[in-house]
Amino acid sequence: MTAGALLLVGRAASVQFVKPFHFRLIRVLDWTTYDGWSWLDGYQLDERGDAVLRRSIFVMPAGLRTGCISPLQRVQTARRSPTERPALGAPRGGPVRGGTGPALQGR
Repeated sequence: MTAGALLLVGRAASVQFVKPFHFRLIRVLDWTTYDGWSWLDGYQLDERGDAVLRRSIFVMPAGLRTGCISPLQRVQTARRSPTERPALGAPRGGPVRGGTGPALQGR
């Protein structure tokens, strides 16, 4: 196992992991443990492959599987280019509702 590896952690790795999840390995910890078991440090990933939680897990490496997050699961959010952003102070469009701005003074 090398840093950056994508792993699928499930029941075969440890009975505590009833629901399998993807895990991005940071490192294998050198803590003293039982033969055939290891402590791993890394990030639990969501279904899109984004890190949601950093954790250390106690597993049997023989029970780990290589993870795979398909491109269909990696939904990219559209990002606007800097030229599409309105200038500072520019109106954003649409009527202003509520507040105490100049349009509502004197009502």
